[in-house]
Amino acid sequence: MFSTNFVVPTYLASSQSFIQDFAIIMIVAAIVLLVTYRLKQPMVIGYILVGIIIGPHTPPFSYITDIETINAIAELGIIMLLFVIGTEFPISKLKSVGKISAIVALSETLGTLVISFFVAQTLNFSYYDSLFIALAMSITSTVITIRVLQELNMVNDKSTTLLLGISIVEDILAITILGILQSVAIQDIGFGSGNIEGGGEVNMLTIVVSLVIVGLFIGGILIFGSRYLTPLIDKIGKTNNYALFLLSILGLGFGLAVSAQLLGLSSATGAFLAGVLVAESKHSSLARVITVPLRDLFAAVFFISVGMLMEISAIGTFIVPALILIMTSFVSKLFIVTGILIKTKYNNITALRTGLGMAMAKGELSLVVVKTGYDSGITTSVLLPLVGVITMITTFLTPYIIKFGKQLGKT
Repeated sequence: MFSTNFVVPTYLASSQSFIQDFAIIMIVAAIVLLVTYRLKQPMVIGYILVGIIIGPHTPPFSYITDIETINAIAELGIIMLLFVIGTEFPISKLKSVGKISAIVALSETLGTLVISFFVAQTLNFSYYDSLFIALAMSITSTVITIRVLQELNMVNDKSTTLLLGISIVEDILAITILGILQSVAIQDIGFGSGNIEGGGEVNMLTIVVSLVIVGLFIGGILIFGSRYLTPLIDKIGKTNNYALFLLSILGLGFGLAVSAQLLGLSSATGAFLAGVLVAESKHSSLARVITVPLRDLFAAVFFISVGMLMEISAIGTFIVPALILIMTSFVSKLFIVTGILIKTKYNNITALRTGLGMAMAKGELSLVVVKTGYDSGITTSVLLPLVGVITMITTFLTPYIIKFGKQLGKT
């Protein structure tokens, strides 16, 4: 006689749980994004709200059971997001942004980072929490800002050209600094040691070694990669086999992401540089067309996973430090950007519009920074809901800030 008791294999049960969780994410995301679309709000807010709704910290119960798998997919989202961003930045474009963009970006990024770090320390954040929150606050969301500029018909404005140039350099700086911070922190506290307080006593040799590693990694990829890998991408592109082309460039992206991790850097650094190499090829437009849907899917899961980690009951705890950090970042960026541009003979209106455009929005890269710190065991989980709140507040305020700049007058 055959037994009627059938035991479902563990891997099948896990698979069924994952499919159920993914179905819930897609259905809830579609409903919430429809609402945010009707309200003309950026999608990142909708994604975070989806995570809050279905996450384990939202009463009365959690809709998602396999959070570890969702977080694993979110890691793919980080890599895809930075890879596709990189495809917008060929080396020639990086060189053409101009000296003024580099000067402004370097000044306002480092200036805001230093000021925000000391403010975070004053707010009693730990050493490494302060460093990562400071880096997150020094980054302007290019995606959110450009969308607002498009909606306000300001794409051809002189300030928008400056803003784009500064944003390009700022994104590269942020990814580079993230790689250095992660490398230094891991050497200081020990990967997975659990001691995430950090002593703040990292010696100069550690920092120099990290800078050398980052410099060699970035320089090696840009020099040798553009010479050997970019031509290979073009040869594969000429086959007109889209599946082969997609797998090849994704292999490059994830391969360099893993290489960066093995060197103690952020996987985001490797993914971004892979995108830059693809951007150098003659088939960069094709690469963007076939990878953007994948980016949107995985990036959506990433932002949703951030929302899942937010505790609604604790938002009241975060609102005061969030507002203080927002004001700190806004004031420092506005004064540094506007001041430098006025000093370099740009008219006051253009300088102020550019400053306002760079001062407010926080989004995708800020969330990537704190998620990377948390996943690496460097920072505490408190930064995720904090930056989530900051992202939501600044995203709502950005259209009004930029609209105010537009009303200042004609350039």
